[in-house]
Amino acid sequence: MWWDRFLDPFRGKAVTIPPLDGALRPNSALETAIAFAEVDRPAAIVAQADRLVVASHEDLLAIRLDGSAPRSIRRFDGRITALAAFADGGLVVALESGELHCLGGRQDGRVITRLGDHKLICPTALATAGDHMLFVAEGSTSASATDWIGDLMRKGASGSLWRLDLSDGEATELAHGLAWPAGILVEPDHSLIVAEASRHCLTRVAADGRGRRAVILADIAGYPANLSRAADGGAWLAVMAPRNRLVEFVLQEDAYRAEMIETIDREFWIAPQMTSANSFLEPLQCGGVVVMGVRKPWAPARSYGLVVKLDGLMRPQSSLHSRADGRRHGVRQVVEAGGALYVASNGGNLILKVEGDA
Repeated sequence: MWWDRFLDPFRGKAVTIPPLDGALRPNSALETAIAFAEVDRPAAIVAQADRLVVASHEDLLAIRLDGSAPRSIRRFDGRITALAAFADGGLVVALESGELHCLGGRQDGRVITRLGDHKLICPTALATAGDHMLFVAEGSTSASATDWIGDLMRKGASGSLWRLDLSDGEATELAHGLAWPAGILVEPDHSLIVAEASRHCLTRVAADGRGRRAVILADIAGYPANLSRAADGGAWLAVMAPRNRLVEFVLQEDAYRAEMIETIDREFWIAPQMTSANSFLEPLQCGGVVVMGVRKPWAPARSYGLVVKLDGLMRPQSSLHSRADGRRHGVRQVVEAGGALYVASNGGNLILKVEGDA
């Protein structure tokens, strides 16, 4: 909270996490949702006509809304990190290598590796507007697009947001100094809302990049990922991992964190994760432990499943959860299609379907 900075000189640095309450009150909506399709580590998902297009490692998959089995559209040479779709049916696929591949539509076959004079190295999110405007988020200037956890634990904040006009190739940097931009939403007034994962906030960026950036949703209880437009004009926010006090404390301890990064296997870092392997070697994560063989659903955890419904002003209205004792964690993206909500659970290796009022 804002008053913490005034009290810190007297009591030491406060470690506070907003509670899951109000619109974020825990439930089991994701844990009880329909398992629509099994997909290994889905990283991104977009809706196109009567199908979903899903990224799984190097594979681009299509899943019809009638529930038919996933089929491969194309296999790339590197991991897919983000997807976006144009109204004409074209797709843009971002790879860990920094390449953007255009499939179908007017830009079919085009490969983009640079934004003006800037070489793209870490594409983490994409969004489109019209039939030729592409927005690209670069998570970091030093990490790969699959290394968010490493960038977080090194306290990186070198991300940027770009606008690329595919009709003439003009690229404009709209914002820099972002803390791992993991999602982009284009607003009706053409301004952009960016999910800064490592700052756990949503930031509004002016359409021309010249206005002041404004945080419009701060202190989110987890690390936000992709944003998508809801049918009622609001938005859906995917939250890929929970915050907890132990991780927040470690982020303050530079010497400890540096030694941990140097000497401990990454899967056992005191850091957020997309899923828990339930290994006894995992850190306790502030009490998220198994008691008499049962993991308590309210226990703080290193992974969690959370989708937040936002209104037109980006205020939380409701949420869907897979709690600490669940398995459908690590939500990377959410889309509405055919009157249902589809959720990419990276930790659960599933595409979930939520019907009715989510």
